[in-house]
Amino acid sequence: MKPARFDYVRAESADEALEMLHQEGGDARVLAGGQSLLPMLNMRLARPAVVVDIMRVPEWRKVAHEGGVMRIGAAVRQAEIERDPELKKRQPLLAAALPWVGHEQTRSRGTVCGSIAHADPSAELPLVLTALGGTVHLRSRRKARGVSADEFFTGMMATAKADDEMVEAVSLPAAKPGTGYAFREVARRHGDFAIIACAAVVNGSSVRLAVGGVADRPVARAMPADPKQLAAALDRFAWELDARDDLHATAQYRRELVRRLGMAVIEEAQRCRV
Repeated sequence: MKPARFDYVRAESADEALEMLHQEGGDARVLAGGQSLLPMLNMRLARPAVVVDIMRVPEWRKVAHEGGVMRIGAAVRQAEIERDPELKKRQPLLAAALPWVGHEQTRSRGTVCGSIAHADPSAELPLVLTALGGTVHLRSRRKARGVSADEFFTGMMATAKADDEMVEAVSLPAAKPGTGYAFREVARRHGDFAIIACAAVVNGSSVRLAVGGVADRPVARAMPADPKQLAAALDRFAWELDARDDLHATAQYRRELVRRLGMAVIEEAQRCRV
């Protein structure tokens, strides 16, 4: 299929992009890497009046490391982050998850913020953001605000972003001494969206587990560090996520994966503490 007719605007500055969003509201869509938006346009699942290309806005093509936070701009491609030789040291969970995001070809075009804005519950980057307790930076012509990952994702491909806002950047806390990070997923083929993905952050007696691919958005919970209590906590978490049958897996299979993969990823994070 071909997309429905739309106007294309190549923004040269943040002000120009934000002005278009202010004027068009819900009739405008932001184009960055296009790996989520273009298929939706072609299948006519999205029918915007205006598409605003932001990839030439200089201030959104930056990655900043300051104050113990990694801030990734809206026009930074996934492959750019993946090639950073310091990534594994600065943010090991993101480094572990990125190779599972699509394929090398899609990562060369897709952006980190684009995946967050798309908010697919099976996608790896929203899961990482949720596991780390990261922040989504939203901006409109009128104001800028930060929203926690837990508050940003509100449902199946639904977010707290207003029609005149865009995801300007995302912030991830940098790796901390004594903290272990781990990521694992199960998919039909490498590069497919996950049937289930798990990410764990372990620091001393603090254990945080995030699960994607089961509920309508990634969900994180605190888990007990005591192995005797962990199995029961994972079982409760698996039922709480309210898994359902679909074309890819049964609810029972997903619940079992939460138990087994959740246990494995927590144990790996515990071993990786430095």
